[in-house]
Amino acid sequence: MRESRDYLEMSFRSIQCFSNDGKLDAEELGKIMAIAERDGVIDPNEIRVLRSIISKIQPAEVDEAMKQRLAEISRKIS
Repeated sequence: MRESRDYLEMSFRSIQCFSNDGKLDAEELGKIMAIAERDGVIDPNEIRVLRSIISKIQPAEVDEAMKQRLAEISRKIS
């Protein structure tokens, strides 16, 4: 079985999201998470990328939708 390259797509997508308006919203984060989940397994590279992306989110960007998305991701990758 070949190694998933989804984490590279996730990284690229996050760069696009952050560069378009300087921040990431819950919908964009959901789309990145969907890339990680589409093969049915969230592998260590995908978890590493997700944690890196989440670490770049500024507190002011965390609205209710983002809080829910972050809680959902936390449950899945903890």
